[in-house]
Formats: sequence, structure tokens, C-alpha cells
Amino acid sequence: MFDSHSHMLDMSPHKTTFSEADPGKPRDDEYETKSGTDLDAPSGDDQDPNPRPRKKGYRRHTQRQIEEMEAFFKQCPHPDDKQRKELSRDLGLEPLQVKFWFQNKRTQMKTQHERHENSILKAENEKLRAENNRYKEALTNATCPNCGGPAALGEMSFDEQHLRIENARLREEIDRISGIAAKYVGKPVTSSYSNLSSLNNNHMPVGNYGAQSGTVGEMYGGSDLFRSLPAPADADKPMIVELAVAAMEELTRLAQAGDSLWVPGNHHCEILNEEDYLRTFPSRGLGPKPLGLRSEASRESVVVIMNHINLIDILMDVNQWSTMFCGIVSRALTLEVLSTGVAGNYNGALQVMSAEFQVPSPLVPTRENYFVRYCKQQPDGIWAVVDVSLDNLRPSTISRSRRRPSGCLIQELPNGYSKVTWIEHVEVDDRAVHSIYKTLVNSGLAFGAKRWVATLDRQCERLASSMANNIPAGNLCVITSAEGRKSMLKLAERMVISYCTGVGASTAHAWTTLSATGCDDVRVMTRKSTDEPGRPPGIVLSAATSFWLPVPPKRVFDFLRDENSRNEWDILSNGGLVQELAHIANGRDPGNCVSLLRVNSTNSSQSNMLILQESCTDSTGSYVVYAPVDIVAMNVVLGGGDPDYVALLPSGFAILPDGPGINGGSILDVGSGGSLLTVAFQILVDSAPTAKLSLGSVATVNSLIKCTVERIKVAVIRDNT
Repeated sequence: MFDSHSHMLDMSPHKTTFSEADPGKPRDDEYETKSGTDLDAPSGDDQDPNPRPRKKGYRRHTQRQIEEMEAFFKQCPHPDDKQRKELSRDLGLEPLQVKFWFQNKRTQMKTQHERHENSILKAENEKLRAENNRYKEALTNATCPNCGGPAALGEMSFDEQHLRIENARLREEIDRISGIAAKYVGKPVTSSYSNLSSLNNNHMPVGNYGAQSGTVGEMYGGSDLFRSLPAPADADKPMIVELAVAAMEELTRLAQAGDSLWVPGNHHCEILNEEDYLRTFPSRGLGPKPLGLRSEASRESVVVIMNHINLIDILMDVNQWSTMFCGIVSRALTLEVLSTGVAGNYNGALQVMSAEFQVPSPLVPTRENYFVRYCKQQPDGIWAVVDVSLDNLRPSTISRSRRRPSGCLIQELPNGYSKVTWIEHVEVDDRAVHSIYKTLVNSGLAFGAKRWVATLDRQCERLASSMANNIPAGNLCVITSAEGRKSMLKLAERMVISYCTGVGASTAHAWTTLSATGCDDVRVMTRKSTDEPGRPPGIVLSAATSFWLPVPPKRVFDFLRDENSRNEWDILSNGGLVQELAHIANGRDPGNCVSLLRVNSTNSSQSNMLILQESCTDSTGSYVVYAPVDIVAMNVVLGGGDPDYVALLPSGFAILPDGPGINGGSILDVGSGGSLLTVAFQILVDSAPTAKLSLGSVATVNSLIKCTVERIKVAVIRDNT
């Protein structure tokens, strides 16, 4: 560029010199100009006919000229001819001097920027090299968990897990962006990374866990499509209102309909007559049933010990609703409140929600729904709450489950009681359910109205128990302090919620199968805790497995909750006797209670170990959940102190009715005498959140859960025989 101006510069009265060194390197004479003629040169005939080249004189830019050009450079690094002429006139410089000053300045800035980028890249390169060395060292020192020898590359499941965690994160980010784009574009955005979303969730551990909150499902976090569903657009709101009003009318008619629409089903639960339903409601707002989905509808009624106002408050508050039904609702979010109701209550309240419904087993996929919830008081004083899917507003057109008008009617009764009539009506694709759970799911008992009503009845009894004041002091194990009872029940409630959230097949987390031995597969996942209240910091490993037992569910439940039989299956008790120190009854059934147990172990390090346990049962299933607790912390809780900061890692059992026939025979009817048992452990394998999970820890937990399963099988089958 400079050569192209050489002749012109030679003919001009002045010319600018350039450094032959690095143009980006600052020099003392960077902005100096050199005269094309010597300042004291003779003129006319006095000139030497053979002149020698003389040293040129230099003219340094003044401070004012540099400041003016610096200020202009900040506003416009590339001035045009007109701007250069104006600058040269104002500063007393030649236009070419101004032009070349700006060229040099741009070159200098570019070089400085490149140097800065190079330093950043160099630091990143060093970081990657160190990370690579750590992985190489881990690969070199790895051992096989089965034989103890050097691990082959294919056995490096934890390094593979890191890659899958990254894949899961990328997939979630793609889903989130697709959801946002769909909100504005109006249709799903396809991605060239679609192969990531096609990966099997059962083989992809997730390493991103959010902080615990009141909403069930935020226990483990997870930024998947469930959380990135868009709030409805203003143009869609009239359609949502119209759909909710039609759903309310349908729910009310279904709840009050006679025998023509409902026929007796298993477990004394009514199921919907599909043909009569189609004739009664020919123009259904959601349209025809999608191909590949089957209908599932049931109705059940119950009288509960809670007034109708409190029931409405629980159903319309997503945190209270998901807490009360934590065994069924694994996650729930309110996306937008379209109406808060009138006259200071929920009459007319309308809110858009998303929820995930589960069975407590990693072998049954969850049902995700995006729906509107509508609450209304009927003319006869009965309250109704209805849900109906908003599939047409979802960013994805593919749905494995959608809710037709479902919900409940609540009738006020004397003495603070209420009669609740519950309807569950869904269309679902459940072909991915494991074979040992198919009969239970197909019967409608797993997700149907009877399970909702049984859970509601049991939880209402639990709430009534927590508010009881007239507790007799005859039994030494009974906690009579109202504050102590309340704190202990609150701690036990958090423990059960954490267990239920972590044991199912929620899309907030994914399981990795460790073995392939039929129905005894052990599924594991990991999470990291840092400064989360109620959780010990470090690496936590969750492991779960589900299997069938040829023993009635009640016998399995009674065996597992009894402290006298605990040493037959609890490896951590080391065969020591277990004593109940405190007890809180939670309802009519003696199996519904919260207990504080002490392990009298021969091991001196465990002689003072306490166990908090809650057992609960109803006609649709049972739970026994427990966690080791600190003695000092439990003394604070029993004194009425705040239980939120007591660290818990819950483990336990979920017991459901039904299973395949004894000795591998044909599948029998639901509730025929078998039990479906899920065993799940949460174990702190390293107290440092920055540590990496070792293969030895995985192998230890795998052995622990399998040994526990074998002990339970031997003990309960022997007792049943």
C-alpha cells in the first residue's frame, strides 16, 4: 500500500516515514513527520550540482494534535477524505499525515487486540492440557470393580459418564432454545443436533442439580423442556378460557353421572364406559384420540377430614399440591396465572401449569402434561377444580400423555369434613413400561382416581395428627410436645419428598443401568451438593432397583417397618438390636407413623446412631422411608427447633400391589397377592463436592443394594411360608 504512493510522496513537499519494525510496537518517533526538503537547504545557483543525500529533519506531532486525533479515532477509526481534510485544516497538518496516522493507529490497535486474544488462548490451552493429563492419569490408575485388575477402556463408565453428562447438557440447551424459538416462530425448530435428543434417558446420567425448594421436582432440578415450556401468548388466552369452561362442564357432568357412563372396575373403582362417553360428549375440545394412545379413565369418592376451603387452597397452590401428592407428582410448575379468582377466594381462578406424574420406580416412565387448571364454585355450593391439556400450545407436537377433563368436586360436610369425588381421564402411550409393572399400570391403579383419593385421605389424616394437642402421656415413646411433634413431622415430610422425587423415572434426572440381570437391574445416578440446606455437602450416589415378591404387600410393609426385624435386612445396623425412642401416630392405620430409632450396634462407632423413619400405607401402596440423623440435631428438633437445616440422605422402600404369578407363571389379576418392591439408597461417597466419583464407590453401592435385596427376599418369603 505504501509502495503505491512512493512516486507521489517523492514529488510532494513533505512525506511521512514508517517504521520498518513491527508496526504495532510503539516508538518514540511513531507520530513524527519527516520533511521532503532539508529545512536549511540552499536555493537557486547555490545548490551543489552533485548533491549528497542529506539527513531529513523530523517534525513531532504536538500534544494537541495527538489528543484531537485520538478523540476522533474513538468516534470514527476510518475517516473519509472530507473528514481527513477537515482534521488537517484544524490541526495544521497535511491530509496524508492525518491519513497515515490513522492507518498506524488502526494497525497498533489490531496488534494489541491480537496479543490479548493470544494470551487468553494460551491460558485456555494450558487448562485443557492439565485436564487432559488428569484424565490420562485416571485411565492409567483405574481398576476393574469386579476383578480388581486394570480396567479396559470399555469399563471406564465414569469417564463415559462425563461425556454423557455433557451430551445431556447440550440436549437440554437445544430443547430450551427450541422452546423459546417456537414461542416466536410458531413451530418447533429442528436442529442438526437432533441425534442428541434421541439418546435413551435410561442411559444418560445428569449432573446438573438445582437447589431444593418447596416445589417437588426442584429437588434435583434439571433444565429440560419441562421447565422451558412457554407461557401462553395473549392471542391464545381466549381459546384457553373457552377450553377450561367446556372442561369444567364436562367434569361436573361426569362426576354426577349415573351408571350409564361408569361401570365397576377392579379395586372397587369405577371406570368410564368409552362408547357411552363418545355418545354423550361428541364434540370434545381436544379432538379425537391420537394414534398410539390408549384411554384411561376412573372415578372414586372419599370423605376426608379437612374443610373444603383448605382443600381448595392446597389444590390451587402448586407447592402445597405437589407436596401433598409427592408420591404421584414428581415435579410441578405454575407457568402463568391468568386469573386469581374473585371475592377473595379461588372462584374463577385460572392458571397454566406443567406437571410430571410418576410411579415410585425407575422402571415406569413418568407422564408429562401441560395443562390449564380452573377452579369454580357451582350454584349448589359445590366447588370444582378441573385440569385439561393444552397440547396445541406446546412447542412439540409429540405427546405421550394428555389430560382430558380431570379433577375433583368438593362438597362441604358438617364438622370440618368434605366429600371429594375424583376423576382421572387421560390418553397415554405407556408401551415403555417395564413388563413387571404393565398389569398394574394397565389396570388404572398406578395413576388412576383411586390412588389420588387414597393419598388425599391419608395426607388429611396426617395433617390432622400434626395439629392434635390432646396427646396422652401414657406411652413413653409418644412425643407430647406440640412444637416437637410439628418439627419432627416437618422433617419427616421433607425426607419422604426427597425419597419420592429421587426414586422415579423423572426426566429431571436419568438412571444408568449397572447390571443386566432381568428385573433386578440396579440403576444409579449421582449429584453434587455444596451449600444446600438440609443436604450434606459432597458427592451423593443414588441407587434403586425394583423387583417382584410372591408375598402380599401388607406383609412386606409390616416386615420392613418393624424395628424388631430390621437387623434381618439392614446391613448398616450390623445385626444389632433396634429400639424405638419416639413415635408419632399419623392416622387410623397403625402403620402410618413417624419413629425415631436407635441402633444398639456392637460397633462402637455406630452405638449412638439414630434413624428417622416414616411409614405410611393405604389401599394403593405403601412406603417405608428412613435416614440416619445426628443426635444433637434431633434434640433440637424434638425441642421444637427448625428442622430445615438437619442434613438428610433418605433411603427406603416403595411397595405396590400386583406382579407376575408365582414361579414365573402367567400374570395374575391386580392385587392377587404379589408385591412390587422398589429399594432405593442415597449414600454420601465423598464429602468434597469437587471430588470425582470412583468406580469403587459405584461397586460398593451396587453390592450393598443387591445384598439388601437378597436378605429381604429370603426373610419375607420365609415368613410368608
